Amino acid sequence: MSTRREQILPEVPSLTSLYGQAVARSARLMVRRPGPIVARLPEISYRVDDVRVDRAQLAAYQHLLGEAGTDTLPAGYVHVLGFPVAVAVMAREDFPLPLMGMVHVANQVQQRHPVHADDVLTVRAWAQNLRAHRSGTQVDLVTEVGQADGLDVLWRGVSSYLAKGKPLKGLALVESADGARPARADGRDADAPLPAVTASWRLGASTGRRYADVSGDRNPIHLSGLSAKLFGFKRAIAHGMYTASRALATVGPARPDAFVWDVEFLKPVLLPGQVAINLTPAEGATSYLGWDPRSQAVHFAGSVRPLP
Repeated sequence: MSTRREQILPEVPSLTSLYGQAVARSARLMVRRPGPIVARLPEISYRVDDVRVDRAQLAAYQHLLGEAGTDTLPAGYVHVLGFPVAVAVMAREDFPLPLMGMVHVANQVQQRHPVHADDVLTVRAWAQNLRAHRSGTQVDLVTEVGQADGLDVLWRGVSSYLAKGKPLKGLALVESADGARPARADGRDADAPLPAVTASWRLGASTGRRYADVSGDRNPIHLSGLSAKLFGFKRAIAHGMYTASRALATVGPARPDAFVWDVEFLKPVLLPGQVAINLTPAEGATSYLGWDPRSQAVHFAGSVRPLP
């Protein structure tokens, strides 16, 4: 049974303010020797009530991502609504990993019921499943979006993040019984040939800034080459949820009202850049894959399938 305490926030937090807090926290850690970091997540969940859709923002999101201009919210836009509440959990002083520089490595969304632009919503978020990784430490941020009465969860997202080079003492690396690598989101063997190209994207240098305008996510790694280099990237990189949400939009009418949307982020998309896309429908589901047409490196892989 969970021991998390629920804290109600008066409004959805500002991502700009949260990133500012995260940068300030990083600066404090650089000028003083930190004490031992406890491998423990804050036992708290944040809740925001009376969350309403900004229709201008919704229209801009739909236009940028290629979604239909209807009153039914794209699943990626619901992620945008709830994302600041999850970031607020990661920005806490007692969160054991640094927010800045965290890498989004996977995402799973359960779209249980359609969410509409006129709905008055409640958003909840918390962190769970802190675990060791060969490259550092991973953690899951869970976000649930439901009707304001709080009885039904309409949308549930689990975002997995990796803090590279940040191992936490006391976390054991869990190996599979047979030593095999974890299954890829698209089920492909890493050495299998790439499928046929069904779509192609040309992403300009401004892609990160344009998505930041509709999502509020102005993480410096997405905005410019200069700011991205501060966090170890050669150039600005596309938001993972931009690429995943654009792939979801490409699936289009093939997705049912209730579905599971998976994505695994394998290699960042450097901006500007080009991405080759494959969509493969099979047995009511659609798998998708995005890769660099020059290097053949796979950027992301996932699927959209009916909710069981």
